[in-house]
Amino acid sequence: MPDDVLRPATEDEIAESLAYGLQYDGRRRVHHADTAMARITAERLVRQLQESGFVLMKRPAAAAPSTTGHIRRS
Repeated sequence: MPDDVLRPATEDEIAESLAYGLQYDGRRRVHHADTAMARITAERLVRQLQESGFVLMKRPAAAAPSTTGHIRRS
């Protein structure tokens, strides 16, 4: 299945994901970690993971949902 093809995640993708996780709890923003501190922490975590030999993989982006079956007819 082509949707299951994994590729190595880029440094920026990993840092962005970690920074988001440090700033939000689900969809609710937590205020004990501001944006700058979250980004700095995420970048340091990425460097540590790389130096430790970790490889994080990422799936391709999911396709946008289709609205074909949701058209209301009158």
